[in-house]
Formats: sequence, C-alpha cells, structure tokens
Amino acid sequence: MTITRIRPGDRMSQVVVHNNTVYTAGQVAEGDTIADQTVSILAQIDDLLAEAGSDKSNLLSATIWITDMANFAEMNRVWDNWVSKGNPPARACVESKLAKSKFLVEIQVIAAIV
Repeated sequence: MTITRIRPGDRMSQVVVHNNTVYTAGQVAEGDTIADQTVSILAQIDDLLAEAGSDKSNLLSATIWITDMANFAEMNRVWDNWVSKGNPPARACVESKLAKSKFLVEIQVIAAIV
C-alpha cells in the first residue's frame, strides 16, 4: 500500500492519504472572531479533502481545539451550517492553548475516500 503526502513541508504534510483514508493536519486561520476563523478553516478543509479525492460527507472523525469554551456555541453555529447533513463525524472538542495567541480554533479531520 502506498502513502501519499499532499502539500508536504519540512515539518509536516497538510494531508496524508493511506489505505483510502485521508488525514489532515490541524488547520488554523486568521480572523477577528472564532466564527471568522472557523469559516476559513472549514473552507481549507474542503479544499484539502477535494485535493485528496474526498469531501465532508465522508468525514470519519474531527478534533477541534478552541482557546476558550465561552466560544463553543459560536464555533458550533458555523460547524453546524457546514457539516454534511446526515453524515456527521465522530467529534471531540477541547479547550487548549494553540501555537499562536491569534489562533482561536484549530480543526483536524479524518475522512474516507469512497
């Protein structure tokens, strides 16, 4: 079986595909609010999944890190409008410090290629 790395860098790849499974790196974006950042991140994820031959209807799992649980509902409003209806992934959301203070949310997903 082959491993395909999409948008590889020195430290990490944005996507790794193995055995018809797509693994994205954690995605972050700039923006004034968690909603702005979430919209941008989910667009990035759409692009990465398409490049790997999948889409959000094939999500298996999502992990979301937010810097303040007070923003949970605002992030979820964006997520709920984006997620494929009838095909929600298993999901975890935790409060955590992120790599830079300007980031309010980071999202990583795993999807199938079908």
